[in-house]
Amino acid sequence: MPQFIPGLELSRRFYNEAVRPILDSHFPNLLHAAAHIGMGSDMLGFDTEMSTDHSWGPSVSIFLKDQDIHLAPDIREVMGRNLPHLFYGYSVNFEDVPDEPGNRIMKPTAEGFVNHQVFVTTVRAFFKQHLEYDVDQPPEAADWLTFPSQRLRSVTSGAVHHDGVGDLTSLRERFSYYPHDVWLYLLAAGWQRIGQEEHLMPRAGYVGDELGSAIIGSRLVRDIMSLCFLMEKRYAPYPKWFGTAFNQLACAKDVSPALWRAQRAETWQEREAALCEAYEFVVRTHNTLEITQKMPETVSSFHNRPFKVIQGEMFAEAILSCISDEDVKRIASSRPLIGSIDQFSDSTDLRSKASWRHRLRTLYT
Repeated sequence: MPQFIPGLELSRRFYNEAVRPILDSHFPNLLHAAAHIGMGSDMLGFDTEMSTDHSWGPSVSIFLKDQDIHLAPDIREVMGRNLPHLFYGYSVNFEDVPDEPGNRIMKPTAEGFVNHQVFVTTVRAFFKQHLEYDVDQPPEAADWLTFPSQRLRSVTSGAVHHDGVGDLTSLRERFSYYPHDVWLYLLAAGWQRIGQEEHLMPRAGYVGDELGSAIIGSRLVRDIMSLCFLMEKRYAPYPKWFGTAFNQLACAKDVSPALWRAQRAETWQEREAALCEAYEFVVRTHNTLEITQKMPETVSSFHNRPFKVIQGEMFAEAILSCISDEDVKRIASSRPLIGSIDQFSDSTDLRSKASWRHRLRTLYT
């Protein structure tokens, strides 16, 4: 096994040292971009040696102008006949994994055509595939709310090795983060989720249902973490890397101990104390954003019951009142306050398959 090279660095070397010279020789002056972006642990920067067992290896995507895409078969052919069979010890040849559509593994060869992973596409086709989005249309609020955050992270993470056209760079900048009022709406929906369940956790425990209380507590931990991603304006990745990416947030070192205590608590009282500490932390963070008037930074009783809450709905209402964009205001006024696809569903299929998006837009239009 060769020394592990993170996928982003391997892709950069692969393009600069192997792919670009072949392009320059056989297709001189061809305007293109080259990048390693999309779905995958390596493109998010989270790959390890274990990642090399599937859908990993020397790889790069070449983006052509729309009028040049007819060259794609020729480029694939030229690459297959001229690329090395090994690159820094890794096979450049791949084979499909039987019964696992979309998965490929490195298959070392010594001669013949190289079944490589130099993917040739266009910016238009890439964004259509990953977001079900037409690059000629400015995204509306309903689009932003149906783009899964894991998909948005995938198209804005990774690395662009070269952009001789500029279209790829400008579109990644367009999607760098949500528009301001969409962001406010998502923050409000995040607080609403907390407000809807924060009193249910202690209530379940109060009647002796510690398992039910723990499940609700875990949901609240996830909601707090999701709110932290929003407050720091970072897209959350898919579940496998959710905690890893959370640990990269500026707030993680301060709030993680309380969240971890809430996860491990054996009684609802311990769970409540840990969650209340986390609630008060995120309120202090909220107040530093200065998007609303200063909000109360301590928990209070839930009506006349012996439970402590942060009154999440109060934060939701305060944030909603700051929205000025008419389209977002219309959506916000059409209760229930469902938020985005990431806030109303945790279905893997729904959040990973872009083909659902146009049907989901009807929720907002």
